[in-house]
Amino acid sequence: MPATQNPFSMFDPTPMAEYLMDTAQRSVLFWDVQNQRGNQYLEHMARTTPHVLTFDHELIMDGRTLAEPVNYGLVKIVPPKGITIDEGRRPFVVIDPRAGHGPGIGGFKADSEIGMALKEGHPCYFVGFLPQPEPGQTIEKIMRAEALFLERVIELHPLAEEKPVLIGNCQAGWAVMLLAATRPELCGPIIVAGSPLSYWAGERGKNPMRYSGGLLGGSWLTALASDLGNGKFDGASLVQNMESLNPANTLWDKQYSLYSEIDTEGPRYLGFERWWGGHVILNGEEMQYMVDNLFVGNRLSSAGITTSDGIPVDFRKIRSPILCFCSRGDNITPPQQALGWIPDLYGSVDDIRAAGQTIVYAVHDHIGHLGIFVSGGVAKKEHQEFTENIDFIDCLPPGLYEAVIEDVTEDTVNPELVGAGYISRFAPRTLGDIQKLGGNGLDEERCFAAVSSLSDLTLDLYRSTAQPLVRSLVTEESAEILRRMHPLRLGYEMFSDGNPAMAPVKAAAEIVRENRRPADPDNVYLQWEKFFASGITNSLNIFRDFRDMMVEHTFFGIYDQPWLQALLGLPATDDPPRPRPDLDPGHKAFVKGRIAELLGALEQGGLREAAIRGLLHVRMAEGAPDERGFEMLQRIRQERGSDISLAQFKQIVREQFFMLLLDEKRAVAAIPALLKGHEKEAPQWLKYIQKVATAPGPLGKTGKKRMTAMAKLFAPKKPKTPNKKSSKTS
Repeated sequence: MPATQNPFSMFDPTPMAEYLMDTAQRSVLFWDVQNQRGNQYLEHMARTTPHVLTFDHELIMDGRTLAEPVNYGLVKIVPPKGITIDEGRRPFVVIDPRAGHGPGIGGFKADSEIGMALKEGHPCYFVGFLPQPEPGQTIEKIMRAEALFLERVIELHPLAEEKPVLIGNCQAGWAVMLLAATRPELCGPIIVAGSPLSYWAGERGKNPMRYSGGLLGGSWLTALASDLGNGKFDGASLVQNMESLNPANTLWDKQYSLYSEIDTEGPRYLGFERWWGGHVILNGEEMQYMVDNLFVGNRLSSAGITTSDGIPVDFRKIRSPILCFCSRGDNITPPQQALGWIPDLYGSVDDIRAAGQTIVYAVHDHIGHLGIFVSGGVAKKEHQEFTENIDFIDCLPPGLYEAVIEDVTEDTVNPELVGAGYISRFAPRTLGDIQKLGGNGLDEERCFAAVSSLSDLTLDLYRSTAQPLVRSLVTEESAEILRRMHPLRLGYEMFSDGNPAMAPVKAAAEIVRENRRPADPDNVYLQWEKFFASGITNSLNIFRDFRDMMVEHTFFGIYDQPWLQALLGLPATDDPPRPRPDLDPGHKAFVKGRIAELLGALEQGGLREAAIRGLLHVRMAEGAPDERGFEMLQRIRQERGSDISLAQFKQIVREQFFMLLLDEKRAVAAIPALLKGHEKEAPQWLKYIQKVATAPGPLGKTGKKRMTAMAKLFAPKKPKTPNKKSSKTS
């Protein structure tokens, strides 16, 4: 210890007085921000169309005026100053999640999904909703309304060569997939971010929310809550479920972060709370559909849902590329729930290819659920790369890929072919790679299947006994009182100006701001405060972990009983309770015919087809397709003034790749037939092949060997003509 240091410095009255003044002032300012939060909530909810979009926009279609009215609407985003929109580029349509919060999260910040699309010059549209549903509104009616919105967007962009890109966050992700499965002709590439599609999936010890349906006895409580709401379900309850997952953040961290950084944290806190507190209402029928078919029934990922007009909802009918973005740090939609639908539907990657589908997934290491579509860092990296490479993704042949995004470094080859400081590769993957992320075994699947059977029984029991009585006692006035008394709503309103006790706080806060005296960051008492704050966080995390462990043990302790499963109608076999669905006969016949058609067309085409087939053959040896190769291909295409559209070009690429997959040996052997009559131009196209193939870097051993073989096909060396002298000698 230095000689000048006072061993009793922690009892020095000067740091203590400084800290006491600081903490008193922070307390006043904290409650003043809570007052602003309450007033902001009341003002926001009083608006006819409350949202948190930061972009100017104009209404294109109002869903309330449709033949089947819904509370959804389509708006066109007005590009900010300095942004030029290319009307020939495909539009982006962001559909916002209706999971308890209000609309706008996809355009919450300038650096957002919408912001990234605008920077790339794409026209942008946004599908949002009003706080109150229309009478009789259902999930299917919303789906049909969104199809009409897409038809309108396509109509507004006759110069765009291709269909719109659809982005669905969280709940909107499965809604987008529903739409694409029933109206595939309207959709371009689909990006689903943080979207649960296989609801039973997860890992033991990590995903407690999936056990809720079993511990609550099924979906009858959803029906009860809707009946108590006079036919409406309060979205605040969904938000409360999300908050309960992380009690440390809900009860302490969020508030302490504001309190400890009160001089700077207020605007960010209020900005987020404006969206987080924008609770909306759902019709009881909508919520029951979601719980029965998705949350508890898990019918979506196994083609188990059929629309009221008899259309099966089968993701295998989607013709557009599907990009699933998820995160290991997401405790609401873990990777297993975001990607589990793939092994649910397909037995192998060959099945994916046979269905003609391109599926790309990206797994973030740590970002949380909201960060997937709110974080500026994610927007500037993942969403920017997805947007920049959307044509490349649309060009990928059928199969399963993982998007691998890497930083550009000094060692990067051809960095001028990369636009945003990152390189995107699309590495071929198998279903085994998805399964390595974790998931259920047969025993877990049987437990969730038992919950689904029990839910059907308890819901029928409630409807036949208690429901008539409950409905007879409920009025719209009693339902509104229940909504107003919800703890989350009270948490906002009780600190607004409607509470007379907040008036002195507002006056005191003005005085504090004029005389603010923050403590020195090294103040010993401030350090002790942070120490105790971290202790509270750790204690709440321990409570959460213990609670989640008990929930999981209770769930499996109940539903892993063979006698209960037998009682609920599960057969005592080793077969999975949800067998993988077969393709319908019509689709099987289509696939078979398409394969025969492609194999029969191996020698059909010309120089363009030969060059693309040769290039793909070379690059297949190198593994993951790279955006630099596609960028080089685009530049060559522009340089030559291509006589085909981008859509036609992509179709040729897919077909040539498929031919190579079906019979690579025959496809390569047929290249000379495609080159017949183009011998003079072929050497120049060989140079193009070499340029594109080496854009991501030098070729490996197999790639070099294949390139040599292409050189012999495209630029064969002419045999030397013997001179007269040597001829006479012989």
